[in-house]
Amino acid sequence: MIARRVPPQGIKLSHMEPVIWHRFVNPAAVLAIAVFLGLALAGIFGGQPHPTRVIETPSATITLQFPETLRNGEFFEMRASITAKRPIQDLGIGISHSYWRNLTINTMLPAPSEEKSEQGRYMLTYGPLQAGETRTLKFDGQINPPLFAGTRGQLFVMDSDDQLAAVPLNLRVFP
Repeated sequence: MIARRVPPQGIKLSHMEPVIWHRFVNPAAVLAIAVFLGLALAGIFGGQPHPTRVIETPSATITLQFPETLRNGEFFEMRASITAKRPIQDLGIGISHSYWRNLTINTMLPAPSEEKSEQGRYMLTYGPLQAGETRTLKFDGQINPPLFAGTRGQLFVMDSDDQLAAVPLNLRVFP
């Protein structure tokens, strides 16, 4: 007696055969998801080390490691090192109000000797810096949920009231 394959009621033999592409699977959707995941793994949407920028002025060498691409809600770290080429009487760092809007700054190391808000920027002063001396500043923060698309502004390096450098900052934020 030969055994016959009889499927259960409501099931056809075609349901039990393996298929590579189900008729309801759209190859374009699978390709779109694969491209999105590939871009994310490549770091296009953030998660990569922050680039280092070096700015040379007659008075100082400024090295910045500020994020350029982050995701919403992500924690981040910003570093700025200022090496004086000549004595600086009162080192000041200014950050545009527009840049730090919807960013929460959790930590500033070392703590500034004075903090104030003037001329559309937050001013942080760190005291004198001798020629050849380096002051490294570290800011830790987090992207607030309302920030979408990004923010821009400038970082100012000051000697009392004299501006030594103005560096444009641009931060893209992905959901």
